[in-house]
Amino acid sequence: MPKNKKPIPRKIVETPEQKDAAMTRQLCALAQYLRSGPPSNSTSQQNRADFFKLIKKCLHQRNDDVLYEALDITAQDDGKTHVFLKESIEEVAEVVTIQRDGASAVEINAFVIPLFLHTSGGLKGAEAFQDQAAFEQLTASLQAFGLESPQAQVVLVNHAYQLDEIDGITFSHLHEMVRDAHASMQDMRAASASAIERSFGDATDEPFAVDDAAVELRFLLGFAMKPVDDSFYRVPADEEAMDAYFAAREQRFQHWASNVTPLVQRCFAPTGRELEVHFLYQDLFHGGKERGIAEYFTLQMMSELNFGLREADTEAAAARAVIGPATLGDETVVRVNLYRISDDSLLSSAEKPLGAHADLEHELFDVRDALGMIGVTKIDAVASFVD
Repeated sequence: MPKNKKPIPRKIVETPEQKDAAMTRQLCALAQYLRSGPPSNSTSQQNRADFFKLIKKCLHQRNDDVLYEALDITAQDDGKTHVFLKESIEEVAEVVTIQRDGASAVEINAFVIPLFLHTSGGLKGAEAFQDQAAFEQLTASLQAFGLESPQAQVVLVNHAYQLDEIDGITFSHLHEMVRDAHASMQDMRAASASAIERSFGDATDEPFAVDDAAVELRFLLGFAMKPVDDSFYRVPADEEAMDAYFAAREQRFQHWASNVTPLVQRCFAPTGRELEVHFLYQDLFHGGKERGIAEYFTLQMMSELNFGLREADTEAAAARAVIGPATLGDETVVRVNLYRISDDSLLSSAEKPLGAHADLEHELFDVRDALGMIGVTKIDAVASFVD
């Protein structure tokens, strides 16, 4: 080789780990910029497009690691950016807009309806969704009672999702499930629901005794596909009209819940078995999941406190509560201590997990409300518990 000829430098090839780390940094930086940067200019518009393109890329590549790592980083560094990033990822994962050549654009979303089911002896997985007629009527009721548009196509999954199953569905898995549902609704050739089928875990019945009073959380999961311009879902911009829109929707939901209870009972248990149903509000997948989990932990806390009162042979009205946040290792919880009013002795203590950026005032309000329902009326709050 001639002495004056320079060698060609070798191209540096990034490892998959390095690529993921670069994508994570880019996602965090874009989220930070969009949350705090100028609301509208050419740069912000391009960054917004890049931001959502990157989220979609991770979902299509099933690269959940980048999404969850970015959420972990922003949770530690900037709470507002974390919330913005989390809500953005959730929206892209659970709501998909599809535009086919020669056809109008459609939107398909995943929603859940959390249920608390009260039985003696607990639910039996083998008994669920054996009544096909009841299941079909339950599905049709979502439009008949005005929860979904008459123009929509709505399907429910004939499976009773347990907490571990619903919480184990990652962002990319959910995105794939939504696309599965779209293909099935469009009756595409060889349409497969493999992603939905993968969301089913092994049925595990809770080990309740036959006469135990059991309360269990389950989720109905469904998909709704409709034209993107369907006026049924258009939320008014005016604040007063917006409040009226959501109040009317909640009223329709309550009317639906009061009418479909017999259908839900038939879906979850054979005729003749006693089953009490309590509905939580229908919401998009992540909002409904979080609502169900939060309520589950609240009920678990109240159950522990009630048990402590029974063990101490003390009425709830004879106890006072002290509530506030506490730190357990890396986890923040809401703690409730119950004391006997007459001698200030500790009767019971229970804790509820609190998300890194949960609204503490809202959580404490919910706890106060739950304590009032079991009969505790004297409640004091502390800034924090010191162990």
